[in-house]
Amino acid sequence: MRPVDEAIVLAGGLGTRLRSVVADLPKPLAPVCGRPFVAYLLDLLAGQGMRRAVLATGYLGEQVEAVLGASWQGMELVYSREPEPLGTGGAIVLALRHIHGAACFVLNGDTYLRLDYAAFDTQTCRHGAALGIALAETADVSRYGAVETRNGCVHAFAEKGHHGPGYINAGVYLMQRELLDAFPLGSHFSFETDVMQPMVGRQIIAAFTNTRGFIDIGVPEDYARAQHMLRELASIP
Repeated sequence: MRPVDEAIVLAGGLGTRLRSVVADLPKPLAPVCGRPFVAYLLDLLAGQGMRRAVLATGYLGEQVEAVLGASWQGMELVYSREPEPLGTGGAIVLALRHIHGAACFVLNGDTYLRLDYAAFDTQTCRHGAALGIALAETADVSRYGAVETRNGCVHAFAEKGHHGPGYINAGVYLMQRELLDAFPLGSHFSFETDVMQPMVGRQIIAAFTNTRGFIDIGVPEDYARAQHMLRELASIP
């Protein structure tokens, strides 16, 4: 089977919670150590041999395209612009028009995660899963909600509010195009709530836990933390 070499980067969020510190830029262009945050995500993808990345843009999407251009370290960049907010699910459906293969990775444009994408691909295929999710281990799952695993697969999603260590959804997925059959009708929906969570117990969702360096810049406190962490993380092979 041909390795997956295309990715969708969800870069269309309004970034409302971050506006107090980044007022005039779309969230993926928020500067971190002198570079747009999304540049670090594209570095990871290009460095692991991705052939094409689709930037699913929305709010101030023209700025994203102007800054990033048509290629990144030899990787083709194309753009899927939302005419109106579509939610994560609607944005994925729209961006899939630019994906040529039978599967692709999907990344949240406001989170950073170190992982071996080829290994993620291999593990998901081994389980025969139409969907794989990369998880991050954290000391406190309360902000995100825990993901419970069993035998390398997702067993349950716990709601936010539970405290203590565990695994969380790190916002990186491997998705087979056939998964579109599980998407709800309509253009605006949440992939996480309307597709992924109802799949648990009905379909296999592979869980990939060999990850590190998770950063979410969605709130000002974590955006400030990223300024100190990302330069070091990005320099690690």
